[in-house]
Amino acid sequence: MMKNIFHVAGFFLLFSLPFSPVHAAERTLVHDGLERNYLIDKPQTASNAVKLPVIIMLHGGGGHGENGKRMSGFTDIAVPRGVIAVYPSGTNRFKRMRKLKTWNATHCCGYAMENNIDDVGFISALIDELVARDNADPKRIYVTGISNGAMMAHQIGAKLSHKIAAIAPVVGGLFGDEPRPASPVPALIINGRLDRNVPLEGGLSEGRGASAWDGTPVKPATYQGTFWAAANGCNNAVKESTLANGAVTQIQYSCPAGQEVVHYIVNDGGHAWPGGEKGSRKGDEPSKSLDASTVMLDFFLRHSR
Repeated sequence: MMKNIFHVAGFFLLFSLPFSPVHAAERTLVHDGLERNYLIDKPQTASNAVKLPVIIMLHGGGGHGENGKRMSGFTDIAVPRGVIAVYPSGTNRFKRMRKLKTWNATHCCGYAMENNIDDVGFISALIDELVARDNADPKRIYVTGISNGAMMAHQIGAKLSHKIAAIAPVVGGLFGDEPRPASPVPALIINGRLDRNVPLEGGLSEGRGASAWDGTPVKPATYQGTFWAAANGCNNAVKESTLANGAVTQIQYSCPAGQEVVHYIVNDGGHAWPGGEKGSRKGDEPSKSLDASTVMLDFFLRHSR
């Protein structure tokens, strides 16, 4: 079970997790004339010369950085393994409101989409800042997200493939008009069979966030795997197996070394982060059949650019 996560705002503070002291801060970054916010939790290292991998976790539509931190629990499991955990926030129309933020994933969602916010540029600038300021390893930058954040992770992988070592979208999807990445990007994909917000079979959302889309139907969930398999030079061979006594279906694509694509379909899962915490009071309960964060962390640390 994930531990409760301590939320930090303001200046650097120091607190302890097992085996690993952690620096935590809330920061701002100005991009495209907008003041953007992100949380960062990072391990202390004996030497500033040590370059550390980074996981960037993108919250879902209507969420915020603290929400992504709580749901995923990366501060608890990744920072003790020497990983910097970063939780940026999207945008909304009210500058002083910390919540209800979205990402511009082209066809979703809300304020960010409607105002064509340059979120790809923001994440690119964030990566540059982490490399310059926090000695992040530019060859080990990983991006994940849930729902609207998962759609954004796909966009970042496709448009910033020269900066991204791997992506892991959770309960997101693709719309079919994404650009082909210039370089291969390993991808771990997770969807819930019972998801009504981003339906497994594709189409329009049946959930509470349907009005945040622009009316473009999402492709069937399996399209994500075939998209990244094609981008990564994988062949047509696919191995399907079941895990957790049939509760999880794993689809493994046959890919060149270092260009892995794997898709987990959580058969008892809805629109939630498997193994994590519930996103909101009215949100779906997370399935316990898959520990998404742990599986993802192991996947990420196997890959570098």
